[in-house]
Amino acid sequence: MEYRYKPVGVCSAEMIFEIDNGIVKKLRIVGGCPGNTVGVSRLIENKTIDEVIEMLKGIPCGVRATSCPDQVAQALEEYKKTV
Repeated sequence: MEYRYKPVGVCSAEMIFEIDNGIVKKLRIVGGCPGNTVGVSRLIENKTIDEVIEMLKGIPCGVRATSCPDQVAQALEEYKKTV
């Protein structure tokens, strides 16, 4: 299933997830710092939604209270509310 999320407070513009039976199969982050977004995307492939949330939730970016990794966690928390 494809799930799209518009992050808030970060450089990236959109996060496009492929999720199958609670497993993040693929993530494409549009915008943001390419090295970080590609790295995060690869690291979470084939992990459960809960594993990803636990790993990434609460990570700040500099003085910002959120980051692209934190927004990935928030996106997945929102996704869980829809299924």
